[in-house]
Amino acid sequence: MTALAFFDALAALAEEARAAFFAGFLVFARIGAIIALLPAFGEQVVPRRVRLFVALALTAVVAPAALPLIDVRPQTMGEVGFYIGSEAAVGLALGAGMRLLVMVLQIAGTMAAQSTSLAQFFGGAGVDPQPAISQVLVMAGLALLVMAGLPERAAQFLILSYQLLPAGQWPDAAVLAEWGVGRVAHAFALAFVLAAPFVIGSAIYNLALGAINRAMPQLMVAFIGAPALTWGGLVLLMLAAPVMITVWFGAFQTYLSDPATVPRP
Repeated sequence: MTALAFFDALAALAEEARAAFFAGFLVFARIGAIIALLPAFGEQVVPRRVRLFVALALTAVVAPAALPLIDVRPQTMGEVGFYIGSEAAVGLALGAGMRLLVMVLQIAGTMAAQSTSLAQFFGGAGVDPQPAISQVLVMAGLALLVMAGLPERAAQFLILSYQLLPAGQWPDAAVLAEWGVGRVAHAFALAFVLAAPFVIGSAIYNLALGAINRAMPQLMVAFIGAPALTWGGLVLLMLAAPVMITVWFGAFQTYLSDPATVPRP
């Protein structure tokens, strides 16, 4: 091999290495944005160094499968910024879908707590003040996700995302807006479905309390009804929480399998 051919091969190798390194950085940009909103690992109570380590670990797992799907070779710094920004935007959109599902448990817990007069108990237990029922449901849901293999499912989800949203392309704003509105509507509908036993039970309780008060005006039904409502809410939570978490977990698995499809509210 002549010196000229050797240097040509070395230059080609350096070009391929540069392209592979940039593609790996694009994978990290998408994963880093998702990690910021990923349930369990992206919570505010998790230190930033831990989240950075998780992002690097997922990048090492996803990159070998994602690199063949990435074919971008920027020529200017403007193109570099464009590609990095597009990957971050995709990661934030996908992560927002998962974060909305976590907020479903918070909304359902808040509705249940308001219906059972338990809205203020231990309201500041988390980073964001929320009722105790919301805190219990969120912690149970996150624990179930981690036990069910969230890191492995997240890696599969990230590899799937490159088939749905190729690297180096900004998502269409109109499609993304329609998808986001549908996801928000589905989140509120699912939260109401989860909290429906508490809402219905509260309506029946208030109707019965009003009938008793109308029949016996001299009886102070509030002193009798308030403890009964609290006790009934706790018993209903004990009975309904496993079903609520199971339904929610099914919705989360559906999102990981097919994030592009928005279920009807």
